[in-house]
Amino acid sequence: MILRKASARAALLLVGAAAVGGAAQAETQLERGEYLVRVVAACGNCHTPFGPTGPDMSQELAGRLVEKNPAFEAWAPNITPDPETGVGAWSDAELKRAIREGIRPDGSLIGPPMPFVFYRDLGDADLDAIVAFLRTLPAVKSETPASVYNFPLPPDYGPPVESVTAPARGPTAEYGEYLAGPVAHCMECHSKFGPAGPMLSTHLGSGGNEFHGPWGISITANLTPHADGIAGRSDEELIDMIRLGIRDGKPMLPPMGYPYYAKMTDEDAQAIVAYLRTLPPLPLPE
Repeated sequence: MILRKASARAALLLVGAAAVGGAAQAETQLERGEYLVRVVAACGNCHTPFGPTGPDMSQELAGRLVEKNPAFEAWAPNITPDPETGVGAWSDAELKRAIREGIRPDGSLIGPPMPFVFYRDLGDADLDAIVAFLRTLPAVKSETPASVYNFPLPPDYGPPVESVTAPARGPTAEYGEYLAGPVAHCMECHSKFGPAGPMLSTHLGSGGNEFHGPWGISITANLTPHADGIAGRSDEELIDMIRLGIRDGKPMLPPMGYPYYAKMTDEDAQAIVAYLRTLPPLPLPE
């Protein structure tokens, strides 16, 4: 059932107020990790299998087929603490390296669509929180096939990451850039893909990528302040798109993780919108 826009917004205001109120209190590491994994980073959008009515939370983060196309067949692996089919036998350092650098404990490289270009800039404290929360999940025994790539993967995604400090939290463009990049990796899907992945230097946020699924074909929106993008949109409209998946009163299509973003705090949603306003205005790619 689709909520009416006004009713849905009212519900989100209550969620946002509760979240902001909770943030004003001392936030534990596990609370931060849960918020990142289950809301802003939306890890389940790739790693949790889908059931008839949406994500199958009895199999939360147990892995699934993410995408199959001529270039690759990508499986998001089981990242629950199961020691045989998940990451239960990995050390915290090994799991952090896999998330941020794309390297498994055996030295092999994880392939796309895991967005390592962005995850390399995850702040140390947030990465620690994500790993700490993943350790608390029920272990699910679910072995996923290995991904298949019809092109050579690079030797690595860059030099080892030593330490990253995230910007201060708040409804600022600087923090919004951190959320839209390293955490939620919005710019991955919303920047036109080229032979080597999203073209961040020339098409940052301009959209135009096609995603095929049971819903049909969805095309990523232009997020830049261009006439083809968000120039004529109010902040409230943009936040409705992010958290409700509603545009001009109509539901938007997957694969954007609206069920996860619905619980995003007001402050974080405002920060993302503030950042989008700073992007160079670019037309929708032809």
